[in-house]
Amino acid sequence: MSQQELVESNSVGQVADADRHGRVRDLFTLWFSTNIAPLPIVTGAMAVQVFHLNLGWAICAILVGHLLGGIVLGLASAQGPQMGLPQMLQSRGQFGRYGALLVVVIAAVLYIGFFISNCVLAGKSIHSVAPDLPLPAAVLIGACAATLIGILGYNFIHTLNRIGTWVMGIGLLAGFIALFANGLPADFASRGGFNLAGWLAMASLGAIWQISFAPYTSDYSRYLPRDVGIWKPFIATYCGAVLGTSLCFIFGTLVALSVSAETDTMEAVKQSTGVFGPVLMLLFILSIISHNALNLYGAVLALITSVQTFAADWAPSRQARVALSAILLVACCVVAVSAPADFISRFMQLILAMMIVLVPWAVINLADFYLVQKQRYHIPSLFDAGGGIYGRFNPNAVSAYAIGILVQLPFAVTPIYTGPMASKLDGADLSWLVAIVVTLPLYLLLSRRDTVYRRKQISALSRA
Repeated sequence: MSQQELVESNSVGQVADADRHGRVRDLFTLWFSTNIAPLPIVTGAMAVQVFHLNLGWAICAILVGHLLGGIVLGLASAQGPQMGLPQMLQSRGQFGRYGALLVVVIAAVLYIGFFISNCVLAGKSIHSVAPDLPLPAAVLIGACAATLIGILGYNFIHTLNRIGTWVMGIGLLAGFIALFANGLPADFASRGGFNLAGWLAMASLGAIWQISFAPYTSDYSRYLPRDVGIWKPFIATYCGAVLGTSLCFIFGTLVALSVSAETDTMEAVKQSTGVFGPVLMLLFILSIISHNALNLYGAVLALITSVQTFAADWAPSRQARVALSAILLVACCVVAVSAPADFISRFMQLILAMMIVLVPWAVINLADFYLVQKQRYHIPSLFDAGGGIYGRFNPNAVSAYAIGILVQLPFAVTPIYTGPMASKLDGADLSWLVAIVVTLPLYLLLSRRDTVYRRKQISALSRA
């Protein structure tokens, strides 16, 4: 892809070395800007509104969760420059051509759900700023703007977020200043207290927030030159994501402490920031649209990967990506306009439930890349109709994945099921941590013999 291209020409193909470009610091601006948005503010407010923590313990839980979860995000991002592939397609190197399909489809469903949710949120936000504009029209405006950004692709997304880092960063800083200038209650630092279940639940939300981005993280680092290595993209992604999200979570906590418990969080933002409130809400609209472009872009790449699993000879072009983006736009707008009032809350519950299937995938993906294959993959095999040296199914990965899901069930908290161990912890969901602790050593044990075989094959193919 030429740096001068307005519309990205590549889809899921490997980025050639000649087309590599960009700066590592763009990963910081992307993940910092993306995470300054209403949803992390609403989530941060839960520390007070739902888990009844005081300010000190809330901040502690927020930081611990994001600092831990950000490790997964950063390691996933560092894969991009080394492989030049979207995150979901390179999963074939761990699970096999067809073995990876389940996770790819789940990721596509998540992206589409996020896109619809943000279309609804953007529409409501636009409608609140311009009440004369009908809500369906506001939804369509927000969706079309996000789709246009997604169609333009990689370069434009990074450019937009470079600008967004300054705009949203200054906006959030001004929000903090306005919050304190407008006056906080005398008991804002002492209200609430410490309870282990609430602290664990809030820390888990922070970790899950970071891990939930892992299925599309390398999509936005795959054009960087290989020689940037591992550490630089890791630290840029880690710092951007952890800093941006932690600040928004903490801002949400302070907002919740500034008003009565019954007040809606976004309404509380407007109340507690005074005259700056409307400006901050306008910035949030822009943030929602920009962030939603990532959801559409990821959904399209995941769907193309799914179809290409069965059509190995298909080389998806720019036109295919644009056409699929347009189809998704129409379908998602129909759903968004007719969505029930509680669609976003229901979808967020679904996200938390689906993390049960995403965390073991992330563990296997990272363990294979860093510890098993040592960053060496035979790329042509990932596009081979028979799976090449990785085969159609990798029983080691599939087995570890299935067990990684099962061991979480006693600790899981979902809208339809709460595990017995989670009940003993007053509803704190530690299933993600259990998945990591069990899946990592299990996969390393199962893959030991297979690893030797694959390395010999990769070495032979490299010499050929």
